[in-house]
Amino acid sequence: MNPFTFQTTPNVLFEAGSARKIAGLVSEFGARRVLFVTDKGVRGAGLTRAAEASLAEAAELTVFEDVMADPPAQVVEAAVALAQEKQVEAVVSIGGGSALDTAKLVAYLARSDDRLDDIYGVGLAKGQRLPLLLAPTTAGTGSEVTPIAIVTTPTTEKKGVVSARLLPDWAILDPELTLGLPPPVTAATGIDAMVHAIEAYTSRHKKNPISDQLARQALALLSANIREACRNGSDREARGAMLLGSMLAGMAFANAPVAAVHALAYPIGAIFHVPHGLSNALVLMGVLRFNLPEAQGLYAELAPVLDSGNAKPARPRAGASLRGRARRHLPGLRGSGLARGGGGERGRPAAPGRGRHEADAASGEQPARGHLPGRLRDLQRSARRQGTAGGLNKGRGLRGGLQEGGPA
Repeated sequence: MNPFTFQTTPNVLFEAGSARKIAGLVSEFGARRVLFVTDKGVRGAGLTRAAEASLAEAAELTVFEDVMADPPAQVVEAAVALAQEKQVEAVVSIGGGSALDTAKLVAYLARSDDRLDDIYGVGLAKGQRLPLLLAPTTAGTGSEVTPIAIVTTPTTEKKGVVSARLLPDWAILDPELTLGLPPPVTAATGIDAMVHAIEAYTSRHKKNPISDQLARQALALLSANIREACRNGSDREARGAMLLGSMLAGMAFANAPVAAVHALAYPIGAIFHVPHGLSNALVLMGVLRFNLPEAQGLYAELAPVLDSGNAKPARPRAGASLRGRARRHLPGLRGSGLARGGGGERGRPAAPGRGRHEADAASGEQPARGHLPGRLRDLQRSARRQGTAGGLNKGRGLRGGLQEGGPA
């Protein structure tokens, strides 16, 4: 067995209604002034109301609600300036991945002497941070348990900060925060989490037995509940299982990084503003096919996990069945609006929080499947040609993992 290191969030609270307990958790740190990071969509939907009320009773509360999808550096810096002005002693966030990523950076930069421009990369953030508590409103990004934050620079370049200092003190998983998610966002974020699990399990880079077990359990929970969560958004059991599966997948890929599916999905999302889960789905089959000669044993192990209702003992050449079972999952989500993108539910924005990992909230500009722009098809073909030409781990499959700790 190869040596490995495994790091994750030290405390997890999973409970329906647990957002109401955030104030009690904050009090354990003795914080008298708290910054609450969210976005207008999440706050307008009332998802933060209970947590804000309890925090306001226990401490001096300052709310920053200007988080944007793929948070621009200037938004992060504005939140840091506010935190320093108010001399906050803890940071709390309820929201999608963009809100959680912003809160991670605010908690670090408000306490340390570092500048944002100086910590882009891996392991450059080495200072101290403020107490940090994160509660996700979608089941997909896993940001509440990853040491990663993604920022959009003034030149529209996406850069990441990767450091164990960004792991929060508490991850609060409250299924009630996800009950209003519309089917398109549920499907897109759910597929993203499933790909996190698949790529963590099959990655060559830092593959380890803890991530393996987390990825398998995550994939079992997600694949068994994603259809029901899309069909019946008020099913608390399904929502809870999706939220837990997303977190487990986040723990897995934070320690055994994702690879080619995400690498190829990023430019599709950046150029065409396609929901990240949809862009993952568009390239997943091609990557599985390309990797099959090198990874069929691992795929064979995952196939029955993905579709446990039809599980059969894995055979040495059964790796192709993962592609088949994954393909059967994706059409089953068409009715959820995965291919369409936008569309709110009960007045809730289609995607509070994260542009690269969630549907674009208000635009509704995502192209429907079957009507993708010609440039997107050209991009897919070009990516496949470049990969098969040997530019991406030739002879080893596309399983090398993104840059250490790279974004998912």
